[in-house]
Amino acid sequence: MPPHRPAPAPRRPRTGRLAAVLTALTLLGAACAAPATPPRAAQSTTATAPHSRPASPQVRDDLLEVFRQASVTGTFVLMEAESGRTTVVGRERAARRYVPASTFKIPHSLIALETGAVADAEEVIPYGGRPQPRPEWERDMTLREAIAASNVPVFQTLARRIGLARERHWLRRLGYGNRQTGTALDRFWLDGPLAISALEQTGFLARLATGRLPASRRHQRLVRDLLRVERTVDYALFAKTGWGTAGDPGIGWWVGWVERDGRIWTFALNIDVGDDRDAALRIPLGRRLLHRLGVLPYPA
Repeated sequence: MPPHRPAPAPRRPRTGRLAAVLTALTLLGAACAAPATPPRAAQSTTATAPHSRPASPQVRDDLLEVFRQASVTGTFVLMEAESGRTTVVGRERAARRYVPASTFKIPHSLIALETGAVADAEEVIPYGGRPQPRPEWERDMTLREAIAASNVPVFQTLARRIGLARERHWLRRLGYGNRQTGTALDRFWLDGPLAISALEQTGFLARLATGRLPASRRHQRLVRDLLRVERTVDYALFAKTGWGTAGDPGIGWWVGWVERDGRIWTFALNIDVGDDRDAALRIPLGRRLLHRLGVLPYPA
């Protein structure tokens, strides 16, 4: 196990157009927060942000038909990273916070690298030796392999190396969701209290995709490389799924960004997930919406 290095002293955050836009989007998420009695899908896994009145994004609720045709309930947010122009499908749900589940592996990888809990993408991390829900998780993996396989026990090992104090420090530093860990060191992103909205996901990812998080540029580049799932002559796709099962129904995520023609669009989809059939819809629905909104050149 590599020695733990103390977290670096906070640096002054970068300012500029993107920072101002992201602040407005955070406030927008607050303005559209969930009602006092949220629907069943949100009761045990969500939190809401304070109220305020920022400028509105473009609302495309005509595209809710994509979810209706698949017989699921969901939301989708698309953000042009440099300008901050945002399109929302399902505005109220887009502002509601849910457990990030395995989408937290994105900031978690960065936190592990920044704290020295893992040296690089090729270090082998033990899974713990216990039986797992998925047989493919029952082996030690490198960070690169673990994020591709969405290996929960490997990231739980990293969480124990990082420790609650440094997890909390980095959640605050990165401005990630509601920044809450509770006391369950190796479960807080799966069961709560950590929670994040689709709007907040796109803002966080915009800063990562453009290298503007308050963290090492080298580590941000490495995490971006770990997330690349597709490259064609027309575009590159960076993405991560998540499936939180603490609620009933659960919450399914697909988040990431597309690089195309010198531009970057971040996106976040979440849907209610009751079974494997629903979970299998996350990527196809997300790709369909990216195509309908003109970001991916090919339909799902």
